[in-house]
Amino acid sequence: MNLYPLYNSLRIAAISSVFVFFLGIFFAYFVSKLPRLVKGIVDVILTLPLVLPPTVCGWLLLLVFGIKHPIGKFLLQFGIQFPMNWYGAILASIVVSFPLMYRTVRASFEAFDEDLSDVGKTLGLSNTFIFWRIRIPYCKSGILAGIVLSFARALGEYGATSMLTGYIPNKTATIATTVYHLWKSNNETLAFQWVCINVIISFVILVIVNLLESKKVKK
Repeated sequence: MNLYPLYNSLRIAAISSVFVFFLGIFFAYFVSKLPRLVKGIVDVILTLPLVLPPTVCGWLLLLVFGIKHPIGKFLLQFGIQFPMNWYGAILASIVVSFPLMYRTVRASFEAFDEDLSDVGKTLGLSNTFIFWRIRIPYCKSGILAGIVLSFARALGEYGATSMLTGYIPNKTATIATTVYHLWKSNNETLAFQWVCINVIISFVILVIVNLLESKKVKK
């Protein structure tokens, strides 16, 4: 069995999770401070990839980053081509997994006791210190759950990834696209093996999420 799809899926999920971590925290904190009406509008926009079909997200990414479109042509001058490259799947994974991180962290931030922040300010602590040393540790269970869910979503991503990067063995192949390719090739035995690998990984991820949620409840 060629393990490249596993390696590629894991690195795509890991790298995209790093980006989603910072983007999710930034936007969750930013949106939580907005007025109610504006918050609702921005929230809908940021959450839209969660409800759109993944293939639609992939088509929109092609519309923006395709080599025949302005941004795609511009990036191509620097040797960056998201379509049909493994790192294009990182972009697709960020788009589809970001809402999970964002909504999970936003809920944690909204549950944060602002009295703690006010006390910190009266002690002369900076907003940066309060954010990273008080708010983030307080909301760590929600943040960790968001990271794990985002990683799982990126690991199992198929629709947007297949639209943007396709299936190229040892280049863009992921677990999800490999299963589909093997099924189309009538190689159900190998496809089943990859499905089992994906199920095991997903099972472990869900166990971790449940453990994090149980810790949050105990608090």
